[in-house]
Amino acid sequence: MTQKLPQQMQAIEMSGAGGPDVLRLTTRPLPTPAAGEVLIKVAAAGVNGPDMMQRKGLYPPPAGASDLLGLEIAGEVVAIGANAARWKIGDRVCALTNGGGYAEYCAVDAQHCLPLPSGISLTDAAGVPETFFTVWSNVFIGARLASGETFLVHGGAGGIGSTCIQLGKAFGAKVIATDSPAERCKFCSDLGADRVIDYRAEDFVDVVRQAGGADVILDIVGGPNIEKNLKAASPDARLIQLAFGQGSKVEINLMPIMLKRLTYTGSTLRTRPAAFKARVARELEERVWPLIVSKQIKPVVHATFPLAEAAKAHALMESSTHIGKIVLTLA
Repeated sequence: MTQKLPQQMQAIEMSGAGGPDVLRLTTRPLPTPAAGEVLIKVAAAGVNGPDMMQRKGLYPPPAGASDLLGLEIAGEVVAIGANAARWKIGDRVCALTNGGGYAEYCAVDAQHCLPLPSGISLTDAAGVPETFFTVWSNVFIGARLASGETFLVHGGAGGIGSTCIQLGKAFGAKVIATDSPAERCKFCSDLGADRVIDYRAEDFVDVVRQAGGADVILDIVGGPNIEKNLKAASPDARLIQLAFGQGSKVEINLMPIMLKRLTYTGSTLRTRPAAFKARVARELEERVWPLIVSKQIKPVVHATFPLAEAAKAHALMESSTHIGKIVLTLA
């Protein structure tokens, strides 16, 4: 089932591995939705850390995935492959992709699509899937964050961090966030964090220990944070490593893992099985989407750029001055 579509589309491709300047506008054939997929006319696409890594040549796409960047999109279903019966042409959705989002059209696993939440724009919705899938799968499915537990979130003003703060509070956790400078710390507080630590002015280990330790810790910093997180953790805590902004190679004392029975884990979402991501989509729709509709949780978009200015979007993200998400727009 299809509608009349163009044969070509605009997309952003890489001229090679490197800085933001390797991103360039090009023309590509439209993808064709395979069985179980839908084709989405993209209205907006989120910009994420893994896009930076792929652009640098450090995070190649999995086998069979598009070579184009872009792991989350929002738009309108315009063609439907076999066995994708839930969706119909004209449906407005947001979706997690394996790549290909930096383009006018993107083919996506139908089970990784979610209906556009009522009252949310396509631009805002484009910044939801990658971070919400990531946080839900790691924090709530993997680490089993429970109501009443203390949740330490590093980089609270970023895309992942702002999602962590909101979801943590919505499901009853005490949330402690770290960030800097004061503007970013205030943003974390305004989102609902119970305590915000300016890591340049305070030692988060001391603050968290005084609060009784953290039951779940999510870190995107790495480097010196790795050993500090072990110190800040409470007995039986679960530590999640999602990125290594300050490096992944460190020398640390692992004794706290044994003495405090800690679980230290990490993951990359893109390579998880399709069935697992479909499970995450179902749980988000059931448990989180109503909170977005009721405005208890809100997407936070810092800046938007036209698709052709993807290089500027990447430069902004790498400056670490953004608060919330960065989105490319195509409408």
